[in-house]
Amino acid sequence: MSQPILQVRDLSIDFVLEDRTIEAVKDASFELASGETLAIVGESGSGKSVTALALTRLLPLPPADIKGGEILFQGENVMKMNASQLRRLRGGKIAYIFQEPSTSLNPVYTVRTQIGEAVRLHRPDVTDVDAEILRWLDAVGIVDPAARMHDYPHQLSGGMQQRVMIAMALACQPDVLVADEPTTALDVTIQAQIMELLGSLKERFGMSVILITHNFGIVSGFASRVLVMYRGRIVEQGPTDEILRHPKHAYTRALIDCIPRLGSKERRLKTIDHAAIAAG
Repeated sequence: MSQPILQVRDLSIDFVLEDRTIEAVKDASFELASGETLAIVGESGSGKSVTALALTRLLPLPPADIKGGEILFQGENVMKMNASQLRRLRGGKIAYIFQEPSTSLNPVYTVRTQIGEAVRLHRPDVTDVDAEILRWLDAVGIVDPAARMHDYPHQLSGGMQQRVMIAMALACQPDVLVADEPTTALDVTIQAQIMELLGSLKERFGMSVILITHNFGIVSGFASRVLVMYRGRIVEQGPTDEILRHPKHAYTRALIDCIPRLGSKERRLKTIDHAAIAAG
């Protein structure tokens, strides 16, 4: 494996509320190699998205409180970066795709305006911004990009909105792409198309990808390595095939058992017994 482009060491994050403090992430450590695809898997509230947002210090402080740990990107300590360095990191080096494109895109600006702003901010060397916008809309499979670039988000389907979000992220030419539940709001057919698109773009442009998901069903065939989070802690990590075939932690086994299977005679989908996991 090549040298890590990203290293997270003993990361701990609390959320301090008026009446209590919540441990969102506790002693998380992992690495991401250049060109690697890592899946972070767990239920809502397990700490996946909080960990991802911490990579570029996007968490609101307060209520978030980074209690300890270190985040290194290409050898530089993100925790010690100033505001100017963070602006270059966010989008330019580490870009995000979020699960709700309809809320991530600004409803009052066209596709052209929104992607163009990202290009101008992170790639000031680009002289023909419109040509660059068309290039990336075409790369993500938008039909008739010259017309679609003048559309507003509400004029696009959910799948097309997500493709625009991917185009906006890639137009900044990041080294790492964080896809946070990128298919949650989409129907099954569009989900498959988006995952296939992300896979082909990752291979084409040689990016590292972090896929955040609660669904083990979309991990196989996409991610080379899996990290499982449960109640803020990393409970298991390793090669995808090994985790799927021989899960060691009870929570990992429970997540895998929840995957719907064709031909199964089960009348109901299995649910996760948290009490049994905590006891075991």
